[in-house]
Amino acid sequence: MPMSLDFTVAIPTFNGAKRLPALLERLRSLTNPGAIAWEILIVDNNSNDDTAQVIADYQANWNYPFALRYCFEPEQGAAFARQRAVREAQGDLIGFLDDDNLPAPDWLTAAHTFAIEHPEAGAFSGQIHGEFEVEPPENFRKIQPYLAIRGHGSAPRLFSPPDLRLPPAACLIVRKQVWLDSVPARQILTGKRPGVLVQGEDYEPLLYIYKAGWEIWYTPTLHTYHQIPKWRFERDYLLAVARGNGLATCQLRMILAQPWEKPIIFVRTLLGNLRRVCVHTLKYRNQLKTELVPAFELEFFWGSLLSPFYFLKLNLQNKSSRSHGA
Repeated sequence: MPMSLDFTVAIPTFNGAKRLPALLERLRSLTNPGAIAWEILIVDNNSNDDTAQVIADYQANWNYPFALRYCFEPEQGAAFARQRAVREAQGDLIGFLDDDNLPAPDWLTAAHTFAIEHPEAGAFSGQIHGEFEVEPPENFRKIQPYLAIRGHGSAPRLFSPPDLRLPPAACLIVRKQVWLDSVPARQILTGKRPGVLVQGEDYEPLLYIYKAGWEIWYTPTLHTYHQIPKWRFERDYLLAVARGNGLATCQLRMILAQPWEKPIIFVRTLLGNLRRVCVHTLKYRNQLKTELVPAFELEFFWGSLLSPFYFLKLNLQNKSSRSHGA
């Protein structure tokens, strides 16, 4: 039977061969004055580069008191990789890091301390700072949360799941047993895959955790640094991110809804975002082709406007798969 640890650092990665060395070097230098028993778990999400070899090379020369483990998840999508991480983790706490997120030296101890001091927290996150290869575009701060750059002040606070005010999965800490007890084994939203731009897979597990009675917290004591290459400021990429986030809106709002509320949410999401699209287009009609931030916001509203229809599509697909499974 696997040994139970205090903490698993879980790193889902797709084609991360060039990014993982910097993260592993950072993890090897984390401070651990409290002698926390921990491990590193790499979840290779169907990579087609040298990710497996990079990890094998590290493992061959790994002389540290914490393990470096590797597993391969063939089903493409961040949701599948995180579910695999939860199943494989030996830690009571799981700290997710994307392969382009570098933690502060005290990240491990700060996370462990917060979990002990806040037993009511099923999941929590901290400050995610951006480290940019090039200067961000004008007014980028308005949309930087969509690239998992977050900060919510200098005091701990509760997130508001009913308002979809939640942390991203990058740099998220969860209690393994809470996830296993609360989150379905297969999520509805799976994350970006070839031909699938819809996102929201970060928020879906947190809504289930909240629905099960747990709190979701922010703590300013946790610091990570998100490496942002210049290609992530390309207009087409950012507009795809905006549309993908918007398309998840209705599905996410339905998770906490009572059955009688769902038709209301459907109509309200449709009409509310139709209004936003019209108002935004009139307000910024002369800037949408030249300025990134107004175009990004409009694309998000369009995605949200279409999200009720995407919700119907997902439900039809789920019913079809269940009937075929039966």
